[in-house]
Amino acid sequence: MKTKSFTKTKRSQMTKAKKTNTGEILVLKTELQDNIQQITKSLGNSPDIIVRKWIFGKDDVAIIYTSGLADAKLVNQFIMEPLMSLNENNPSQTMPSENKDLLDGIKKLLLPIGGIRETESFDTLLTAILSGDTVLLCQGYDRCLLLTSKGWEQRAIEEPTTHTVIRGPKEGFTENIATNISLVRRKIKDPNLWLENFQVGCVTKTSVSIMYINGIVKEEVVKEVRERISRIEIDGILESGYIEELIQDKTFTLFPTIYNTERPDVIAAGILEGRIAILIDGTPFVLMVPAIITQFFQTAEDYYQRADISTLLRILRFIALFISLLGPALYIAITTFHQDMLPPQLLISLSSQREGIPFPAFIEALLMEFTFELLREAGTRLPRTVGQAISIVGALVIGQAAIQAGIVSPAMVIVVSITAIASFTVPSYNMAIAFRILRFGMMILAASFGLFGVMAGFIWLIQHLCHLRSFAVPYLSPFAPNIPKDKKDILVRVPWWKMTTRPKILSEENVIRENSSPVSEEEPEESG
Repeated sequence: MKTKSFTKTKRSQMTKAKKTNTGEILVLKTELQDNIQQITKSLGNSPDIIVRKWIFGKDDVAIIYTSGLADAKLVNQFIMEPLMSLNENNPSQTMPSENKDLLDGIKKLLLPIGGIRETESFDTLLTAILSGDTVLLCQGYDRCLLLTSKGWEQRAIEEPTTHTVIRGPKEGFTENIATNISLVRRKIKDPNLWLENFQVGCVTKTSVSIMYINGIVKEEVVKEVRERISRIEIDGILESGYIEELIQDKTFTLFPTIYNTERPDVIAAGILEGRIAILIDGTPFVLMVPAIITQFFQTAEDYYQRADISTLLRILRFIALFISLLGPALYIAITTFHQDMLPPQLLISLSSQREGIPFPAFIEALLMEFTFELLREAGTRLPRTVGQAISIVGALVIGQAAIQAGIVSPAMVIVVSITAIASFTVPSYNMAIAFRILRFGMMILAASFGLFGVMAGFIWLIQHLCHLRSFAVPYLSPFAPNIPKDKKDILVRVPWWKMTTRPKILSEENVIRENSSPVSEEEPEESG
């Protein structure tokens, strides 16, 4: 039997041989006992590896599975019971006499189980055992059957914790990729919803799947996603953040270019627009590409409420975004360099508040921002029962104490508080972090050059965003490039009966998604 060595450059090639750390080449043999010894030795004689051996007619057979990963009830009822219930002396009574291949006969006639694969690869056999499947070995055969028997404990479908649901489905993804795929298929019952599977990580062998609707998505985007995932060579994938960082466009930026969410309805809506969902086993966060910047400021509730309400909330979020980015910087620039822009009464009030403050406005803002970031991080890491109390009480106590001690002015506490509240309105956590970091850069520019520095920083930010791409899609589309038809769902959200087309930047083949018109308010004419 010919074998190949398992090289680093061709990890995905599954061969009939596996090379151990000691240089010994492991292959499946015809002797059942030798195969069992090789498997148990390769798995370190782990006590959770269950080996069950018995006589099937004149031949010896054995099953091997991992306790805790395989469903023991399924193994007993649908694998062992059908095989052991036959006449031990004449199992051929249940199989055609012309069928001389025992494994083939068992696969076709005896096992009432759905997923059955046949393999000659020792590496594939070990991966199947460690994935929850059951391996069936027979005496005299250098190949085996892989029987689907996954059945480990898993978290139930619950409401997403990172995306608050105001109106809409209250179900979120789990750590089981099969469950996540089913949640998406429940919402899109179309045969063109295609699924492709990959295995990433030479040690963890994590299952990764991509989902898209054939005929809507751009084929070149699917090809690019497929190639980027296939090129990944890493020991292990433990969370979707690994995949996100490995496949994103190679541009140094603070802004996320791949969207992630826990909500199946958001993924289904993105797929219907022409995007691609990337599901990773072991995490409830599903990735979606391509992504544009305005996508991170939208929520699922924008599409479940009336168009006028959704538009108002979107405009409010964008206003809060500018406050979060420029609030402290504008305060520093105006109070330090451009006092003549303030009304006299306000200028006198701010000047009186700053009497006795030993620090300039920039240091004052830096201290308050740094303190608030510490409180926010502490509130996040502490247990939920005390996290909110610590963050709220800490902010009130420290802020009041800082004012009474003459370290900061009351106006600065107000500015920093409003900025912090505004940053919480950004629905995407990754995008909010990006603007929190940029806020410090804007503060430095404001302290150095005043409003001219703030304007220069803002112009640089726009130029940087114009250069970003997410799988060849411009990050600022439909503003740059300008696509008027796609602006119906950006700053404002037009009624559903006006969203007749999908975003042009995402889909070019099947762009029509709505042909209906609003119900006429005029009374129908009575027929004579």
